[in-house]
Amino acid sequence: MLNLHPMSHPLTFPILRLLADGRFHSGEEIAQHFSVTRTTVWSAIQAAEKLGVEIFSVRGKGYKLPRPVQLLDEQAIMQAIGTERAWFHVQLHDSLPSTNSFLMQVAHPNLAHAAPHATCVVTQLQTAGKGRRGRDWRSALGASLTFSLLWRFQCGAAALSGLSLAIGVGLIRALHSLGLPQARLKWPNDVLIWQGDFPAKLAGILIELQGDMDGPSAAVIGVGMNMHLPDSVKQQIDQPVCDLYQWLGADMDANVVLGSLLKHLSEVLRVFEQQGFVALREEWLQYHAFHQQSVRLLMPDGREQLAQVTGVGEDGILLVNTAQGEQRLAAGEISMRGVA
Repeated sequence: MLNLHPMSHPLTFPILRLLADGRFHSGEEIAQHFSVTRTTVWSAIQAAEKLGVEIFSVRGKGYKLPRPVQLLDEQAIMQAIGTERAWFHVQLHDSLPSTNSFLMQVAHPNLAHAAPHATCVVTQLQTAGKGRRGRDWRSALGASLTFSLLWRFQCGAAALSGLSLAIGVGLIRALHSLGLPQARLKWPNDVLIWQGDFPAKLAGILIELQGDMDGPSAAVIGVGMNMHLPDSVKQQIDQPVCDLYQWLGADMDANVVLGSLLKHLSEVLRVFEQQGFVALREEWLQYHAFHQQSVRLLMPDGREQLAQVTGVGEDGILLVNTAQGEQRLAAGEISMRGVA
């Protein structure tokens, strides 16, 4: 495992793996385990707290995490991908500010050590994750699955319209295979589950492109999925959210989840490469949480507009009927919330 976060200590994540069982471990026990001084252990614990990891410290008992956490394992991820694993180059990091930012820095093909096609960068802890339109992606150790996938295309960026919707299809296929048929899509880049009368966000997609409009291009596909959110994180999020733990329980295995996501994403991306979004459009519509429903469009300038969703175009554009007639809405121009 790699640890490239500037605030980390070389023993921080080895100690966190020891604490992952959620039980108390004394400073003396930890120091003996790693053949270091208790001062070194204390320094590593301090570094973890600076990364935002909550650790209980009780005199006479030692250190513990608030609850057990499951940390990712590269070999288990590759095994979970199954027969598709030959496609992928998985890089597992202890902590990163942002998997998308890291992968964007190494994606350019002219770099001496450019990341190869189908590189997946995943981190145990993301400290400065990015959401769509400049929003933050809130996370904590064991709370979210955060990864980015590099996919190189022979076509230009102009031909990648609808890519975020295609990625959504891959995520839904994986979630359904894991036993979560309730998962639905919100145009253009969110995965939702209805909780009563309101949808709660389970996952989000952020795609960043490199390359010419007409020549070879690359997409860095970032995915953040809520796994087991503590209340402290939920309180920082300005919309209803849910996590996999609510639906799949303690048997949920983050390695299996990531492996399944990558397997289904590779299948969808190969279809998208050959045929574009049009080949996935009908399937996407089956999963759309707001298809043929009344919605409230929230415009960038603060205006609100009521509309009826009629579908999506072959290029992934949202189609709606408004008081002014049918409109085609591009990603990034609006956000969309269901009408209560």
